[in-house]
Amino acid sequence: MLILGGVELSHEGDGFATGFIDLGGLQVTQISAFNKVWSTREGGLDNIGSTIFEPHNIPKGFYMLGSYSQPNNKALYGWVLVAKDVSSNTTNPTLKQPIDYTLVWSSESLKINQEGHAYIWLPSPPNGYKAVGHVVTTTPDKPSLDKIRCVREDLTDQGEQYSLIWSNNDFFVYDVRPNNRGTQAPGVRVGTFVAQTVETTTNLSISCLKNINNNKTSSMPNLQQIDVIMKIYSPLLVLHPKEAFYPSSVNWFFSNGALIYTKGQESKPVRIEPNGTNLPQNGTNDGAYWIDLPADGENKDRVRKGNLNSSTSYVHVKPTYGNTFTDLALWVFYPFNGPGRAKVKFIKNIKLGKIGEHVADWEHVTLRVSNFNGQLWQMYFSQHNKGTWLDASQLEFKVDNKPNAYSTLNGHASYPHVGLTLLGKNGVGAKDDTEQSDFIFNLAAYELISAEYLGSAVIEPPWLNFNRQWGPSIDYDLDKELNNVKRHLPRFLKKLINRILKVLPKEVLREEGPTGPKDKNNWSGDEV
Repeated sequence: MLILGGVELSHEGDGFATGFIDLGGLQVTQISAFNKVWSTREGGLDNIGSTIFEPHNIPKGFYMLGSYSQPNNKALYGWVLVAKDVSSNTTNPTLKQPIDYTLVWSSESLKINQEGHAYIWLPSPPNGYKAVGHVVTTTPDKPSLDKIRCVREDLTDQGEQYSLIWSNNDFFVYDVRPNNRGTQAPGVRVGTFVAQTVETTTNLSISCLKNINNNKTSSMPNLQQIDVIMKIYSPLLVLHPKEAFYPSSVNWFFSNGALIYTKGQESKPVRIEPNGTNLPQNGTNDGAYWIDLPADGENKDRVRKGNLNSSTSYVHVKPTYGNTFTDLALWVFYPFNGPGRAKVKFIKNIKLGKIGEHVADWEHVTLRVSNFNGQLWQMYFSQHNKGTWLDASQLEFKVDNKPNAYSTLNGHASYPHVGLTLLGKNGVGAKDDTEQSDFIFNLAAYELISAEYLGSAVIEPPWLNFNRQWGPSIDYDLDKELNNVKRHLPRFLKKLINRILKVLPKEVLREEGPTGPKDKNNWSGDEV
């Protein structure tokens, strides 16, 4: 039983935050207490090295599956899974000792700043079993065969190298995650690393785990637990102090005159009902329908500015890593996305005319919470057609356990810290600009719009299944807009403005309304 924020997260019969998850005869638990094995103080990210650990305080009956490693450019904040055989199969148990070890790499001959020497071993699994991690020693003697366990093949899945931990010449250490990820993917991240002397993304020497339990959703949070998670971890969205286009609730947008257009009947738009009940459902983005702002000019200008007081975060809860983690995607709706700005060398603020403008803007951040203990482990910040994952230890907390997210001026991409991100290089590019301000949207004001694993317990709003564009497509003269920009530049800088086109996200090069959250790849897949 776990008490989080003064609220009991796990109840009798519930598997969320109980500390253990059964993958199908293989019980696993998450260990974040480590003993340091070896460290180097050079190479890798920021040239400050990396450290290798092994799990500490492993519960009785559980076995190590592999070691953990991370770069030294961030605080220790990680985990590995350890496992226990709870199957009744005595012929083919879920875990077996390796039959031998192969030395993958040794630091013995390297002239680097290191604490002792490291010897990285790959377990040799018995037939029908696979290794899911390495053993690391500080002597050239092979580890004990009892040190680690290999996993029965049907409980393993293909892994892929993820983020680089450390490298030295032709030796590489990578974090590993399942190759196939998404709400239906059974692959389970072990938290271990792969060490290899060839930089390859496929056919790794270690595997991930797989959840083959018929009752996979038993480890997922129920409605009350989702509410507790949101109350504790919901981010604070800090808007730019010069922001002119605020978020709003979808219901406010519809209730204030938003229109639905039908192709071929453009002169007869229909006012949208408050919850979108008259929107066409399902279908594909075929151009047959689209949403737009109110038609009359005064109301149109008012609505596109949004309404912060009505703002709601729309939460989609979904399983990830074989139901060992829960992703809570928090979607924010803006009635309008404002024009972009650029920087060209020493000229810091160049307005880009209409470039970047479009009706409606859907943005999101995602919280990744451990199903073992209910703790926030990572947060994703969506930035145009990509984004950034950060460990919870790297986030900015100013109010309790609520991480800050900073929305960029006009474009509404989200970043973990204030500052300027230039979408370009060599001092030329479009600006993603964030600053501190008093305009803060607490995403705890939420509506749960989808949690497919809970079945009929969550009713999706009608607007969620409108699969067309939330704004019209309007082509404008891009050359004209750029020429207007160039008029304000010194002659020797005018040619540099064309570089901006090469780095701008595609959605800002024409006025085109986005599709809704359910049409995005990350709805059922992993974040980009």
